[in-house]
Amino acid sequence: MAPTKSKPKPKPKTRTPVATKPKAAKPKATDKPLNLSAKTLWAKSAELVSLEFTLYPLFNCELYAQYTIGLHAWVLQQIQERDAELSAYMHNGQSKKPFNISGLSGQFVSHSQSLQLQKDKTYRWRINGLCKTVTQGIADWLKDLPDEIELKGAPLAIDTVRLVQPATTYAKLLTAATEDSGNVSLSFVSPTSFRRKGHHLPLPWPRNVFHSYLRRWNHFARKKIDQDAFLYWVDEHVIVHRHNIESTKVAAGKQGSVTGFTGAVSYQLDRSASEQPDFQTLFYALVRLAPFCGTGHKTTFGLGETQLGWRESAAVPAVPTGQLLLAERIDELTALFVSMKKRQGGQRAMDTAQKWATILARREQGDGLEAIAQDMNLAYETTKTYSKLARKALRESANDE
Repeated sequence: MAPTKSKPKPKPKTRTPVATKPKAAKPKATDKPLNLSAKTLWAKSAELVSLEFTLYPLFNCELYAQYTIGLHAWVLQQIQERDAELSAYMHNGQSKKPFNISGLSGQFVSHSQSLQLQKDKTYRWRINGLCKTVTQGIADWLKDLPDEIELKGAPLAIDTVRLVQPATTYAKLLTAATEDSGNVSLSFVSPTSFRRKGHHLPLPWPRNVFHSYLRRWNHFARKKIDQDAFLYWVDEHVIVHRHNIESTKVAAGKQGSVTGFTGAVSYQLDRSASEQPDFQTLFYALVRLAPFCGTGHKTTFGLGETQLGWRESAAVPAVPTGQLLLAERIDELTALFVSMKKRQGGQRAMDTAQKWATILARREQGDGLEAIAQDMNLAYETTKTYSKLARKALRESANDE
């Protein structure tokens, strides 16, 4: 049978300055972009959706160190313009966030301490929804999608949007998992970390990884699982078969730094795992959930992006040198400010120290107070006061040496 010719893809509307759209290879059938003018983009019953945006810069431009804060803010602002209640729910309505985003992936050019986007290249970015309210809200938003993402210093034209995998539900993941068996591999594309006793744990221990998924499952799925019993089963029966990981420190989220790991890990079940078939099925269902929910914490700021299968670490997007230096400086200043507090053991002292450290480190890199205040969701005057206090503390520390 002769192949059918695809209709030519219309050029996306862009604002000035006009950019030349880069040439792209013909997409596979599984990569077919969504028709955003369609009546429905996916079933209204869908609870889980994973979207990939294809973007291209309007001109050669640099990514600032904490650009994922800008992507996070842009998503919430877009939703807020259409549904303020939904935006508030996504931002702070739940202890478990009902969405997450990735950083940008594609071909970057190292420039000084940052990464440069090239106007003749395309880049990919993902958004995931974890409950019906959010997936439907995203569907409504896509029908009135703007032409570009307004990222500070790096406006990105939106070319296409596609489903990374079919929209689904938690119940369907569980049903599909009954057919799964054998070893499973997960690739942690962006730095991934867990909170443990007030610190970061940059290791893919089975208990921490699957506890991360189970928390999302129990929060959003209709069928709740006994957490303690399942995690005991994980400790007893899930084994790290092999891994290829490395650690890195990044500035992530609104304040502070995170030490995380990237790379690939293969897990296997021991022979006695099948004696509890319900938990074995749940194990495979949670693996299927991983690409939707991400792994660990700060996933709404691009950390913990997770993909199925084994992906070599060389393919993991590079972390800008500026971000690494920023993270190291924030860590150094946080330790200094905590040591100067009269009461060092409380969370309040740590939180204040991280705020001061983040503001001062970003000021040292040349960021303005207004931009910092916006990224950290602080009042301008509060940010200005913290900056002054941090500089004063740093001077006092130098005088004491």
